[in-house]
Amino acid sequence: MFTDMDYELEEDKLGIPTVPGTVTMKKDSQNLIGISIGGGAQFCPCLYIVQVFDNTPAALDGTLAAGDEITGVNGKPVKGKTKVEVAKMIQAVQVEVVIQYNKLQADPKQGKSLDIVLKKVKHRLVENMSSGTADALGLSRAILCNDGLVKRLEELEKTAELYKGLMEHTKRLLRAFYELSQTHRAFGDVFSVIGVREPQAAASEAFVKFAEAHRNMEKFGIQLLKTIKPMLHDLNTYLHKAIPDTKLTIRKYLDVKFEYLALGDPLYRVSTGNYEYRLILRCRQEARARFAKMRKDVLEKIELLDQKHVQDIVFQLQRFVSGMSRYYDDCYAVLKEADVFPIEVDLSRTMINYSAQSLSYEEEEEEEEEETSRGGGEDDAPQTENGAEKLIDDE
Repeated sequence: MFTDMDYELEEDKLGIPTVPGTVTMKKDSQNLIGISIGGGAQFCPCLYIVQVFDNTPAALDGTLAAGDEITGVNGKPVKGKTKVEVAKMIQAVQVEVVIQYNKLQADPKQGKSLDIVLKKVKHRLVENMSSGTADALGLSRAILCNDGLVKRLEELEKTAELYKGLMEHTKRLLRAFYELSQTHRAFGDVFSVIGVREPQAAASEAFVKFAEAHRNMEKFGIQLLKTIKPMLHDLNTYLHKAIPDTKLTIRKYLDVKFEYLALGDPLYRVSTGNYEYRLILRCRQEARARFAKMRKDVLEKIELLDQKHVQDIVFQLQRFVSGMSRYYDDCYAVLKEADVFPIEVDLSRTMINYSAQSLSYEEEEEEEEEETSRGGGEDDAPQTENGAEKLIDDE
């Protein structure tokens, strides 16, 4: 038998006061409230809550937490009793039970020791090891490496590489079509000049029509660029915002998991009162709650990212294919209407008409005879050719 004298040694609470309270909870269908109890006779001066189980009356109520001291059940004090005796006192009450407690008020950060920090470092090191290396060192990495969310980081890296490739291809495509549209524009300008200066009506009309077709093709190319260019913005948003944000969330989740795992290692009670132990229990409970919440958030974010990835890729490909299809259809239609070949051109008359000087055929013959008599007839052809080039350049 134990007497009250055996429990005159009070728990060393490090100078931090406790706040008493009372809570009434309805039991579940199995006559449980959802807590596990530690401490008590014969080695501990108090009884305390070790864990609050998920989805139980105690968890849903939210009043009691790991580390809180239990002082009474239905008004009966529990000092000097074992944890088994207190559990039976709670089970003996039907429907509702009243728990008297002392709330642990200390900052849980006080329970994080250098040992816990070192354990987190160990988990980080183990995560980056190969299975063979970890086994050789006697370190378990299964709980880390079997986490599907860790593997999702690798999948996100592959997805990021895919989007980088799509962006580079899109940029090259935009540059190529821009240069092609400028070429069509240059062709249009050249054929337009030829058409305007062509003295033969049929040939002039044909060249003008062909020039207009190339100018329309330039417009179609610009329209294609306007259609495809937004792909860069969308891909860039996914690559540099959505993916990094999700990767950051996963890393935060891993950090919370490391802390939870570190706190999950075996803990050793302090025989003088277990106050430090109760602090660790509170840390463990809060770390577990953060771990569960963070995992839920990460799973939701990854699911949304996957949906966006599938929908976005389909949309971008549809935009790309429809834009290219429209461009080629429009170019084919305008070239089909501009089928002006063959074009009959009198090259001798054309060369004379394209001269820089407005000379008639007879005047040019007389000038050639005068130049020949002075010995300068051979310089006339280059002047005529240079004059034609100058007209085209001026135009």
